[in-house]
Amino acid sequence: MSTEIIPDASINPEVAQTSDVVSGTEEIAVVEEELAAAVNFSEKSLAELTLLLKDLLVNPDKMKLNKEAEAIKSAFYKRLSKEKVEAGLAFEIEEPSEENPQGMETGDDAGHPLVAIEKGFKEFYNQYKKERAEYNRQMETEREENLAKKEAVIEDLKNLVDKQEDVNATFPAFRDIQARWREIGRVPENKFRDINDTYQFYVEQFYDKVQINREMRDLDFKKNLEAKENFCAAAEKLAESDNVLDAFRELQKLHEQWKEYGPVAKEFREPIWDRFKAATSIINKKYQAYFEEQKEKYAGNLEKKTRLCEKVEEILTRDEIKTSNEWNSLSKDIEDIQKEWKGIGYASKKENQKIYERFRAACDRFYERKRAFYNEFKESMNENMEKKLALIEQAEVLKTSTEWKKATDQFINLQKQWKEIGAVPRKKSEQLWKRFRAACDEFFAEREKNVKPENDFYGNLKAKKALIEEIKSYDGESSDREACQAFVERWQNIGFVPFKEKDKIAEAYKEAMKEKFPEFSSRSSRGTRSNARNNASRGPRTEKDRLMQKYSKLQQDIDTYENNIGFFAASKSSEALIAQMTERIEAAKVELKSLENQIREIEKNEE
Repeated sequence: MSTEIIPDASINPEVAQTSDVVSGTEEIAVVEEELAAAVNFSEKSLAELTLLLKDLLVNPDKMKLNKEAEAIKSAFYKRLSKEKVEAGLAFEIEEPSEENPQGMETGDDAGHPLVAIEKGFKEFYNQYKKERAEYNRQMETEREENLAKKEAVIEDLKNLVDKQEDVNATFPAFRDIQARWREIGRVPENKFRDINDTYQFYVEQFYDKVQINREMRDLDFKKNLEAKENFCAAAEKLAESDNVLDAFRELQKLHEQWKEYGPVAKEFREPIWDRFKAATSIINKKYQAYFEEQKEKYAGNLEKKTRLCEKVEEILTRDEIKTSNEWNSLSKDIEDIQKEWKGIGYASKKENQKIYERFRAACDRFYERKRAFYNEFKESMNENMEKKLALIEQAEVLKTSTEWKKATDQFINLQKQWKEIGAVPRKKSEQLWKRFRAACDEFFAEREKNVKPENDFYGNLKAKKALIEEIKSYDGESSDREACQAFVERWQNIGFVPFKEKDKIAEAYKEAMKEKFPEFSSRSSRGTRSNARNNASRGPRTEKDRLMQKYSKLQQDIDTYENNIGFFAASKSSEALIAQMTERIEAAKVELKSLENQIREIEKNEE
């Protein structure tokens, strides 16, 4: 059966204008798709997203929830991608496609638990897509059948208009045609407007050409007017609603229902249509404003996300990332950027996927570089561990040596090498350090027990105080040069005292010597030279040689202490040892300065 389609609906202003008013259908479809896509599933786990898709399969309205299904799928693969990167898996994500419906993994890591999770999700998703495709085929078939039914109704209406029969015979048939028309469901979208315009055209033809009883015609006009007044009231209520999208969606339904009813009396046609059109205009303006606001919001979100992409891309340009601490710091920056990204919201449908892919690609490149660094870093740490084990073995062999100078130099060298070696695996670091430090501690503790008396500063102080008391109690002749020289030599042989006591004890010694030997100050330098000559006659060592040797030994001790301080600073339990070494260094430096002055004085006297 073929039905003539009448495209010109100008015979009734309601028909033409109603079709034009609902012009935002495609726009709202786009907005609804974007809002559906904006449902936030990003906080869900892979298991939760799989369960949501499984529950959707048994939902009686599942075919109306296609956008939700696609949003679940998108969230699933975003999280899956992230977890695969974090797990360091090598295979690529391969979503279901026509070439690979199952989207099976083919990489070396295909046995990983994440693959099993992905496989289960794909089975549910493929089942849904299969059912969805069948549903769409059924809907397409049903709409085509409805189109054929409506064409048949129009054909019957056309034949009814052409008949010239008694009103009592034609009007009931017309009522039956109207009822049949309303009972038929949706037709294909591209046929909707033409089929409705044609139907309305023949309805008008029926009312205008068939000579019916005015009373019945007026009754029909009255019923149509009541229905359209209800539509106006419903539209006016929608115009007051704050839910712009729902109001716009319901308005579309009202316009479709408006078309299903015939005309009203001529005197009411313009007023009732103007009333309905006024409410429609309010809703359309509110929707348009909402739509523009959404566009601005999407544009703002796109700008914010673009800046975040640029931040990650700027990090990728850095070539100086050399240490684990730097990578950890930058990883924290990336995590903060990703957190900010999640809080921004969606861009437009056209731009949202592209900007996400740009952001994801930049983050993926960062984590790939980080993973490569740690793979290399891991190999380096294993090499460092082998080097430190070798040093530990050397230290443990050396710790029992009693060749104090030689062993000290060797320990200093081992400690320097230890500090120059890089990081080792964290689980082994403390264990290796404690083992190496134990060997060092054992050696240096034993060396301290065997320190020479000349470095016992407080013992020297005690000896010098005793010598001063002995000088004060001297009751011999003040001109006894030998006694004076003996006291001088004994004083010089005692060694150095703590720095803070040096001036005080020296002054006490001078006062005691001046009191017992008035010529002490004038003879002290001559006595020193004489003593040096006497010492020379007794053996190969001069006073200068002795001081030089002592100077060299003291300088070596200072180097050892300073090296140990730097070495032991890594341990929180070494504060006492460090404090002791620091005190010794200060005292040794003072003594070193004094030795230097004494040596210079001897050199002056030798001139």
